[in-house]
Amino acid sequence: MTTNHTESAEELKARAKDLYSTAEERVLALSHRIHASPELGLREVQASQWVADQLRELPGARVEHGLGSLPTAVRAEAGSGDLLLTVCAEYDALPDVGHACGHNIIAASAVGAFTILAQLADDLGVTVRLLGTPAEETMGGKITLMDEGFFDGTHAAMMIHPGNKDQATMRPYACSGYRVIYRGRSAHASAEPYKGINALDALTVAMTSIGLARQQLHPHQQIHGCVLRAGSAPNVIPELAEAEYMIRADTVESLRDLEATFRRCLEAGALATGATLELEEEGSSYLSMRNDTRMSTLFSANSNELGRPLSEDVELGGSTDMGNVSQRFPSIHPMLSLGEGTPDIHSPAFTEFAGSDRADLAVRDGAVAMAWTCIDLATSPELRDELLSGKNF
Repeated sequence: MTTNHTESAEELKARAKDLYSTAEERVLALSHRIHASPELGLREVQASQWVADQLRELPGARVEHGLGSLPTAVRAEAGSGDLLLTVCAEYDALPDVGHACGHNIIAASAVGAFTILAQLADDLGVTVRLLGTPAEETMGGKITLMDEGFFDGTHAAMMIHPGNKDQATMRPYACSGYRVIYRGRSAHASAEPYKGINALDALTVAMTSIGLARQQLHPHQQIHGCVLRAGSAPNVIPELAEAEYMIRADTVESLRDLEATFRRCLEAGALATGATLELEEEGSSYLSMRNDTRMSTLFSANSNELGRPLSEDVELGGSTDMGNVSQRFPSIHPMLSLGEGTPDIHSPAFTEFAGSDRADLAVRDGAVAMAWTCIDLATSPELRDELLSGKNF
């Protein structure tokens, strides 16, 4: 299917900006509403419902709430063109600090971009899809949605992420998450401690081993974690100790090497104390990001046109299941700053910024720049043919 429009890309972009202006009040209200009611991964009941309800108000939008094994996933589509462009939304929050990763901004910018493109889809000869992807912070909803076929047919995928820098791309670490459980035997810590097997000691040995191993880790390898529980009274030998860990590396191969080191450190705790080790991988491994240079160049130019120049100097940091998407489909994941003085993400201070006027500017710029990038892809015969054929990927 070819494009039906007679307007130039510039004229379509002007229409797109006007369409966003018309919808802006409701788009920003969605961001604020999600920000005020943070929900953890796989529990985003209200946020996913609010996203789905807002999308259902768009003429011609085909909306589903609950996809496959993920009841808080959302899919919306508009248009019927052969070029299928997917915009990803996230809306899960973090424990204790709420939307300290700004997923309310991601959700609203995706809804804003879809709102624009749904009304231009027939003119552009495209199908536009929004996927609301749960639990990015934990188990990786995008990976599950890919495995269950909900990304099928995608020719290009995109999303934006707020941060403290304006960056054309993101370089995330490959990452795996684990739950670590040591089981020992309870005993009175004073009367008969020799009858016990101390699960907390096992975890302490493991943590010490990890700390010592860090000196020999390769560049861009990381291990970090937190203790969930390790005993309930000082006069009782703890029979259970539980922790969560994440390991990261710049490549999947390096991550697998790090996993072997990590496992040896954990096994040391069990060997030293006689406790039993249980190691459970949580969710799927997140892969590194394969940024599509064609799309990234277009997004950067569009962002610059909006008065937001993006840096090409990108450092490694964080992890995202969008990396897995990028290994299968041409993808971008630019980062948009919330302005001068923006604190680091995953901090309480960032949570405050994510509900501010600065966040509203990121929603606007993200929505419009993504929509403009889709217009560029649809109206360039060369790029359109490349995406449809899978060339240069």
